[in-house]
Amino acid sequence: MKNIWHRFFMLIIFEAVAITLWLTKDNFFYLFNFSYIGLSIYLGIFLFIKKYKHARRIVQLLVGLYMLIYLGLICNENMQIEGFWYYLFTGVFEAATIHYAVAKIFGPLLFGRGWCGYACWTAMVLDFLPYKSPSQPRKKLGWIRYITFMVSLVFVASLFLAKVGNIERIMFWAFIVGNLAYYAVGIALAFAFKDNRAFCKYICPITVFLKPMSYFSVLRIKCDKDKCISCGKCKRVCPMNVDVTDNSRKRKNGTECILCMECVRNCPKDAL
Repeated sequence: MKNIWHRFFMLIIFEAVAITLWLTKDNFFYLFNFSYIGLSIYLGIFLFIKKYKHARRIVQLLVGLYMLIYLGLICNENMQIEGFWYYLFTGVFEAATIHYAVAKIFGPLLFGRGWCGYACWTAMVLDFLPYKSPSQPRKKLGWIRYITFMVSLVFVASLFLAKVGNIERIMFWAFIVGNLAYYAVGIALAFAFKDNRAFCKYICPITVFLKPMSYFSVLRIKCDKDKCISCGKCKRVCPMNVDVTDNSRKRKNGTECILCMECVRNCPKDAL
């Protein structure tokens, strides 16, 4: 029964959000949007249970392409952090503000940085690169994320303070240019550091929201100490350099876990 509950947990959460927003906002789109994401994640969980190697990648493509192409390019919604600041300044609880509230601000209390592992359209592309497991120690460059975070805030605030016209159009082009910049920097860093997730570790401004809440996440990878043989394989395959053998919330890089389950898949004793 516990396993069945785990299979449906995320689907139930997203359906609850979908129905709540549909009824409160009187907009059928929210029912479709969050139901689609919830079903995509459930499919990934189902495929993972069936031991399908590319289960997470399927979810990444289903959700990432939907948000990038449909919501971003077709619906002209800036789903990057600049879009969040834009709607926040206009005082409208729509689009990017709802997205950030569910996926990146309050959602991590339940599923940590699961967004980074299953829905991010930047990581969706970066994970196709060859350096899936970092070959070098983590570098002390995490401070850069706070700079990119502030740059995005100052950029949008400046548009409002200067009373620039047609800001919505600027936000659309900021989404396109921003994504191209993210891909270019992310790919360059991956090859420079031989680490697909270098951009996520050092540059991505979204992690400023994700990290504090992820500390209290309900869904976490835990280690059965009785089964663990301290072979170190889980640490070697972890793309985010998390010490998953430590069950405390203060474990090394604990707020970096993206629930990719590589450690679980590769553990020779099923200790995770």
